[in-house]
Amino acid sequence: MQYRTLGRTGVQVSSLVLGAMNFGRIGRTTQDDATAIVDAALEAGINLIDTADMYSDGESEEMVGKAIAGRRDDIVLATKAGLPMGEERNRQGGSRRWLVTELDNSLRRLGVDHVDLYQIHRWDPTAGDEETLSALTDLQRAGKIRYFGSSTFPAHRVVQAQWAAREHHLSRYVTEQPSYSILQRGIESHVLPVTEQYGLGVLVWSPLASGWLSGAIRQGREIATNRSAFMPRRFDTAIPSNRARLDAVERLAKVADAAGLTMIQLALGFVTAHPAVTSAIIGPRTLDHLRSHLAAADTVLSADVLDAIDTIVAPGVDLAPDEKYDTPPSLLDPSLRRR
Repeated sequence: MQYRTLGRTGVQVSSLVLGAMNFGRIGRTTQDDATAIVDAALEAGINLIDTADMYSDGESEEMVGKAIAGRRDDIVLATKAGLPMGEERNRQGGSRRWLVTELDNSLRRLGVDHVDLYQIHRWDPTAGDEETLSALTDLQRAGKIRYFGSSTFPAHRVVQAQWAAREHHLSRYVTEQPSYSILQRGIESHVLPVTEQYGLGVLVWSPLASGWLSGAIRQGREIATNRSAFMPRRFDTAIPSNRARLDAVERLAKVADAAGLTMIQLALGFVTAHPAVTSAIIGPRTLDHLRSHLAAADTVLSADVLDAIDTIVAPGVDLAPDEKYDTPPSLLDPSLRRR
């Protein structure tokens, strides 16, 4: 396992992060499964676990808490808040009212008195930066969080938040968690240059592109992954963007075969090769999934392999641009761009 410094914090974290999104109802993972996965991940050298309040409505945090009981001090523990937790309109977002309440809920579910990294799951356009940052700064000073970060923020919001922290003499985001894979490289043109400029740690999610790069999806095979069962449109090869992804996967498989690598090793080795990236988040549902991911822990891609990838998916290009998660609200809601 490789270890890297998380931004400018001085905290050493593994190049692979155990993501717990699949713990619970989402991934149909039981507590015994989750504990076995955590045990194996820690034994392999992973020291950062990432979850969120809304993963299976808090069930993931509860499972993580039980799995790490008695060894909390050896783990860099991260969770997130901001996405809806129920139908009541104020149980979401970046307001002080919600973050103070929900952090206590997360700590209770996790069974801990603090988290090392508390992340805002998505930018909340209804909450000002000073509102969110002042709440997070106070929670940090109270000892409930050690650091805080953002997740899937557009580049301009990363910059704005850094400015607001300086302007109002508040603590700042020290990490960003964007979606990044060989098939979705858009952040190379805007988010990653900004995170490098401000010295942010970068924990990338979906490095296997929702399973497209797992090796299970190939030309002529029925797509029957867990993700495709509840997100069928993202895997419908009649859609041009999905056809483009399938074509890219076939070409990438040849690159991996020639280099003696699995598709997972190619995919994880690619994202962790970028100098702006600290770690890649993996989200196994089973021990077998975890083992296939751990095989990439020490993968270092040669310049020839990286160049070959660039010829298949050009730097800065998203093959499925409609699936971006940091699109400005005005591009999604016509009422916000019309008088």
